[in-house]
Amino acid sequence: MSLLENYQKKVLPALLEHFKYKNVMEAPKVTKVVLNIGLGEALTNAKALEAAQKDLTAICGQHPVTTRAKKSIANFKLRKGMPVGLSVTLRGRRMYEFLDRLMNAVLPRIRDFQGVPRSAFDGRGNYSLGLKEQIVFPEIEYDKVDKIRGLEVSIVTTARNNEEGLKLLELMGMPFTRS
Repeated sequence: MSLLENYQKKVLPALLEHFKYKNVMEAPKVTKVVLNIGLGEALTNAKALEAAQKDLTAICGQHPVTTRAKKSIANFKLRKGMPVGLSVTLRGRRMYEFLDRLMNAVLPRIRDFQGVPRSAFDGRGNYSLGLKEQIVFPEIEYDKVDKIRGLEVSIVTTARNNEEGLKLLELMGMPFTRS
Protein backbone atom coordinates (compact mmCIF):
# COMPACT_ATOMS: atom_id res chain seq x y z
CA MET A 1 0.00 0.00 0.00
CA SER A 2 1.40 3.39 -0.98
CA LEU A 3 1.84 6.18 1.57
CA LEU A 4 -1.02 8.18 -0.02
CA GLU A 5 -3.42 5.22 0.29
CA ASN A 6 -2.21 4.67 3.87
CA TYR A 7 -2.90 8.35 4.65
CA GLN A 8 -6.44 8.16 3.24
CA LYS A 9 -7.41 4.80 4.77
CA LYS A 10 -5.66 4.78 8.17
CA VAL A 11 -4.00 8.10 9.10
CA LEU A 12 -6.93 10.41 8.26
CA PRO A 13 -9.54 8.49 10.33
CA ALA A 14 -7.06 8.24 13.24
CA LEU A 15 -6.42 12.01 13.13
CA LEU A 16 -10.17 12.75 12.99
CA GLU A 17 -10.73 10.57 16.06
CA HIS A 18 -7.70 11.80 18.04
CA PHE A 19 -8.26 15.55 17.56
CA LYS A 20 -12.10 15.32 17.44
CA TYR A 21 -12.36 17.13 14.10
CA LYS A 22 -15.87 17.60 12.72
CA ASN A 23 -14.73 17.95 9.11
CA VAL A 24 -12.21 15.94 7.07
CA MET A 25 -10.72 19.19 5.72
CA GLU A 26 -9.59 20.19 9.24
CA ALA A 27 -7.21 17.24 9.46
CA PRO A 28 -3.55 18.09 8.75
CA LYS A 29 -1.85 16.77 5.64
CA VAL A 30 1.56 17.07 4.01
CA THR A 31 1.51 19.76 1.30
CA LYS A 32 5.12 19.69 0.05
CA VAL A 33 8.62 18.44 0.75
CA VAL A 34 11.57 20.73 0.05
CA LEU A 35 15.08 19.30 -0.40
CA ASN A 36 18.01 21.68 -0.15
CA ILE A 37 21.79 21.33 -0.55
CA GLY A 38 24.02 24.24 0.44
CA LEU A 39 27.14 24.48 -1.71
CA GLY A 40 29.73 26.82 -0.25
CA GLU A 41 32.40 25.03 -2.30
CA ALA A 42 30.66 26.05 -5.57
CA LEU A 43 32.54 29.38 -5.32
CA THR A 44 35.90 27.69 -5.88
CA ASN A 45 34.89 24.41 -7.57
CA ALA A 46 32.58 24.75 -10.59
CA LYS A 47 32.16 20.95 -10.89
CA ALA A 48 30.62 20.76 -7.38
CA LEU A 49 27.36 22.30 -8.63
CA GLU A 50 27.05 19.76 -11.47
CA ALA A 51 27.81 16.78 -9.21
CA ALA A 52 25.34 17.90 -6.53
CA GLN A 53 22.72 18.54 -9.22
CA LYS A 54 23.18 15.00 -10.55
CA ASP A 55 22.87 13.55 -7.02
CA LEU A 56 19.75 15.56 -6.17
CA THR A 57 18.10 14.62 -9.48
CA ALA A 58 18.78 10.93 -8.78
CA ILE A 59 17.39 11.21 -5.24
CA CYS A 60 14.07 12.86 -6.07
CA GLY A 61 13.56 12.33 -9.81
CA GLN A 62 13.11 16.03 -10.45
CA HIS A 63 15.48 18.70 -11.76
CA PRO A 64 16.77 21.03 -8.98
CA VAL A 65 16.75 24.83 -9.08
CA THR A 66 19.99 26.71 -8.40
CA THR A 67 19.74 29.07 -5.43
CA ARG A 68 21.79 32.22 -5.74
CA ALA A 69 23.29 34.62 -3.20
CA LYS A 70 20.96 37.49 -2.31
CA LYS A 71 23.76 39.86 -1.31
CA SER A 72 27.53 40.17 -1.47
CA ILE A 73 29.69 39.17 1.51
CA ALA A 74 33.35 40.15 1.15
CA ASN A 75 34.70 37.83 3.90
CA PHE A 76 33.33 34.79 2.05
CA LYS A 77 34.41 36.12 -1.39
CA LEU A 78 30.73 35.96 -2.33
CA ARG A 79 29.05 38.26 -4.83
CA LYS A 80 25.35 38.80 -5.34
CA GLY A 81 23.95 36.31 -7.85
CA MET A 82 26.60 33.61 -7.40
CA PRO A 83 25.27 30.02 -7.07
CA VAL A 84 25.28 28.88 -3.41
CA GLY A 85 22.98 25.85 -3.41
CA LEU A 86 20.35 23.65 -5.00
CA SER A 87 16.70 23.22 -4.09
CA VAL A 88 13.82 20.95 -5.14
CA THR A 89 10.15 21.18 -4.15
CA LEU A 90 8.19 17.92 -4.33
CA ARG A 91 4.39 17.80 -4.38
CA GLY A 92 1.73 15.18 -5.08
CA ARG A 93 2.69 11.66 -6.10
CA ARG A 94 6.46 12.32 -6.15
CA MET A 95 6.27 13.78 -2.64
CA TYR A 96 4.53 10.69 -1.22
CA GLU A 97 6.97 8.35 -3.01
CA PHE A 98 9.93 10.30 -1.61
CA LEU A 99 8.51 10.31 1.94
CA ASP A 100 7.87 6.56 1.71
CA ARG A 101 11.48 5.94 0.64
CA LEU A 102 12.81 8.34 3.30
CA MET A 103 10.89 6.73 6.18
CA ASN A 104 11.22 3.07 5.17
CA ALA A 105 14.53 2.77 3.31
CA VAL A 106 16.82 5.76 3.91
CA LEU A 107 16.53 6.58 7.62
CA PRO A 108 16.92 2.94 8.79
CA ARG A 109 20.14 2.73 6.70
CA ILE A 110 21.85 5.44 8.76
CA ARG A 111 24.52 4.00 11.04
CA ASP A 112 23.58 3.97 14.77
CA PHE A 113 20.09 5.30 13.94
CA GLN A 114 17.99 5.88 17.06
CA GLY A 115 15.16 7.79 15.40
CA VAL A 116 14.71 11.38 14.27
CA PRO A 117 14.37 14.08 16.95
CA ARG A 118 10.88 15.20 17.98
CA SER A 119 12.13 18.75 18.62
CA ALA A 120 12.73 19.72 14.96
CA PHE A 121 9.28 21.26 14.46
CA ASP A 122 8.99 25.00 13.78
CA GLY A 123 5.93 25.83 15.92
CA ARG A 124 3.49 25.59 13.00
CA GLY A 125 3.64 21.83 12.40
CA ASN A 126 6.41 21.82 9.76
CA TYR A 127 9.33 19.43 10.24
CA SER A 128 12.97 19.88 9.17
CA LEU A 129 15.50 17.10 9.04
CA GLY A 130 19.19 17.31 8.20
CA LEU A 131 21.08 14.38 6.70
CA LYS A 132 24.88 14.46 6.96
CA GLU A 133 25.51 12.51 3.76
CA GLN A 134 23.64 11.96 0.51
CA ILE A 135 24.99 8.42 0.08
CA VAL A 136 22.34 6.98 2.45
CA PHE A 137 19.93 7.13 -0.50
CA PRO A 138 19.95 3.86 -2.49
CA GLU A 139 19.80 5.80 -5.81
CA ILE A 140 23.28 7.27 -5.25
CA GLU A 141 26.16 5.12 -6.51
CA TYR A 142 28.90 5.29 -3.89
CA ASP A 143 31.75 4.90 -6.43
CA LYS A 144 30.63 7.89 -8.50
CA VAL A 145 30.32 10.36 -5.59
CA ASP A 146 32.98 13.08 -5.71
CA LYS A 147 32.30 14.43 -2.22
CA ILE A 148 29.98 13.68 0.71
CA ARG A 149 27.43 16.50 1.02
CA GLY A 150 24.70 17.25 3.52
CA LEU A 151 21.03 17.50 2.60
CA GLU A 152 18.17 19.29 4.32
CA VAL A 153 14.63 17.92 4.07
CA SER A 154 11.71 20.18 5.09
CA ILE A 155 8.27 18.59 5.38
CA VAL A 156 5.59 21.28 5.12
CA THR A 157 2.16 20.38 6.54
CA THR A 158 -1.20 22.09 7.05
CA ALA A 159 -1.02 21.36 10.79
CA ARG A 160 -1.71 24.37 13.03
CA ASN A 161 0.78 23.40 15.76
CA ASN A 162 3.60 20.99 16.57
CA GLU A 163 1.31 18.46 18.28
CA GLU A 164 -0.80 18.01 15.13
CA GLY A 165 2.30 17.82 12.92
CA LEU A 166 3.95 15.26 15.21
CA LYS A 167 0.83 13.07 15.29
CA LEU A 168 0.48 13.27 11.48
CA LEU A 169 4.07 12.24 10.80
CA GLU A 170 4.00 9.61 13.55
CA LEU A 171 0.92 7.95 12.03
CA MET A 172 2.48 8.14 8.55
CA GLY A 173 5.46 6.13 9.85
CA MET A 174 8.19 8.66 10.62
CA PRO A 175 10.62 6.90 13.01
CA PHE A 176 10.83 9.41 15.88
CA THR A 177 13.00 8.84 18.96
CA ARG A 178 11.32 7.23 21.93
CA SER A 179 10.07 9.78 24.46
